[in-house]
Amino acid sequence: MTITAEEKAAIRKRYLAERDKRLRADGNAQYQRLEDKFETFATDPYTPHAAREPVTDHVTFAFIGGGFAGLVTGARLAEAGIRDVRIVEKGGDFGGTWYWNRYPGAQCDTASMIYMPLLEETGHMPSEKYAHAPEIRTHCARIGKQFGLYDKALFHTEVTALGWDETAKRWTVRTNRGDAFTAKYVGMGTGPLHVAKLPGIDGIETFEGKSFHTSRWDYDYTGGSPDGAPLDRLADKRVAIIGTGATSVQCVPHLAKAAKELLVFQRTPSSIDVRNNRPIEPDWFESIATPGWQKRWLDNFVENQSQGMPTEDLVMDGWTELSRRIREKVMAMPPTEWTPDNIMLAFEDADFEKMEEIRARVDAIVTDEDTAQKLKAWYRQLCKRPCFHDAYLQAFNEPAARLIDTDGKGVERITQTGLVAQGTAYEVDCIIYASGFEVGSDYAARAGFDLTGRGGRKLSAHWQDGMRTLHGLQVSGFPNAFIVQPSQAANLISNVPHNIADHAQTIAAIVAHMEAQGFAEAEPTPDAEAGWVELILTNSGMLIGSPDCTPGYYNNEGKGLTDKNRYSLGHPGGAKAFFSHIESWRQSGRFEGLSFA
Repeated sequence: MTITAEEKAAIRKRYLAERDKRLRADGNAQYQRLEDKFETFATDPYTPHAAREPVTDHVTFAFIGGGFAGLVTGARLAEAGIRDVRIVEKGGDFGGTWYWNRYPGAQCDTASMIYMPLLEETGHMPSEKYAHAPEIRTHCARIGKQFGLYDKALFHTEVTALGWDETAKRWTVRTNRGDAFTAKYVGMGTGPLHVAKLPGIDGIETFEGKSFHTSRWDYDYTGGSPDGAPLDRLADKRVAIIGTGATSVQCVPHLAKAAKELLVFQRTPSSIDVRNNRPIEPDWFESIATPGWQKRWLDNFVENQSQGMPTEDLVMDGWTELSRRIREKVMAMPPTEWTPDNIMLAFEDADFEKMEEIRARVDAIVTDEDTAQKLKAWYRQLCKRPCFHDAYLQAFNEPAARLIDTDGKGVERITQTGLVAQGTAYEVDCIIYASGFEVGSDYAARAGFDLTGRGGRKLSAHWQDGMRTLHGLQVSGFPNAFIVQPSQAANLISNVPHNIADHAQTIAAIVAHMEAQGFAEAEPTPDAEAGWVELILTNSGMLIGSPDCTPGYYNNEGKGLTDKNRYSLGHPGGAKAFFSHIESWRQSGRFEGLSFA
């Protein structure tokens, strides 16, 4: 596909126009938490709360968050001989995001072979290229059982305070269940996708019909089950769903087949590329699952999104395809023209071609021309989380499904009987909020506690002007504390579990070293932390997070990189450079930049 200079200019103009109509002065403040006004929305519908006495003992390692971060860290610690580990989790079981997301059709949108952690260690073969949520939840339980992580776990428990005792050289962990136990080490993996949010729409509390957030799906109302049974109680129901991001893309096909009428309220369409999900053949899996196979796949995925010319693409998905297109554009130029500006132009050309294909796919699938036009995404593919699905666009050919496009404005208000958008009222029986999770808030606000370190210093104060860490994992003044998240590290947003798995290896290496050498505490030196932050700030952050993009959580709801959140970028050399650096750092055994005592 060749796009002329005139066509490129027209596309750029359209992109900016679509962005501008969606810009809002309130940014992230446009959302509200489930717990703030709607306690019933936030209740766990999946596991009953069990009464228990407060816990007041001591453990070697306490980890906050029972998702992938807590599970993989606990597993790596167990492998290193550290089995006295307690995981504190606000859900009723392990899984994190995958504990809560049980909506119809929920599945990973990065290939299972690299998304699901510890496949080789547990001997599990994913059933399909993109595993569905029940299989991922089962895998989380498998990890918990295999590595003994259920033994001391505290479920339906939220940490309210975490403070360093300088005399005892240990952390005190307090929770909403009256617990007050201590730990030599603490890890935090509360993640970016655990605080569910609602749109701040006027009248949201006045609706008298049924309403719920997709992370608290009410199967008693809809019928069906998290395991995929049909939604057999919606045949006489008018259902509205607000949101057209990754969650909605997965559950809309099921609602379109089940409801009497489905109204999909859209502010911004997602880009919907081919997913091409398929079962994984056992014979093929056996042939590739030789020792070290998952690390090879993880490294290959990163290699295919980095500069250079990888010899093969094991994953073969939409992420690696875009990277391959960019490389082909660059390699078509003489080496003397490989300047930063020309590489950015190559990226733009590859992206234009890909997005034109994605928009053409809408025309090829959706029969109603007006609906097809409104489902087209007018922005670069990486402006918002790319979506891949083989049934979402097709759902709008179902008789019951109607797209209510709000031309970038969103729903105006909610009434006792329905919704108002673009001046038109729509009466419905049920409103489903596919509005996602809180991403842009400060870490302490999202975690629910403010880490208190040496000398009573709060993490929020240490990060007042921006995040400051060594390797995105440890913070000066906060001994024996580890924060598992992608920023100031690999920041590999296409496969977040890879970030988590790598941090888990680093934690296990540091803790094992400390236990073997009899150290009581470790933390980054101020100079090491400052040097790492200085390196991070050399990252321009231009490819993802640009304010030229349509608003979303990738670009701080259209505000782009502020003086503060530019500190949350990744290694300037990209994920490959970070993983290479930290692996050498671990293997050296010197743990350069850490102070041990």
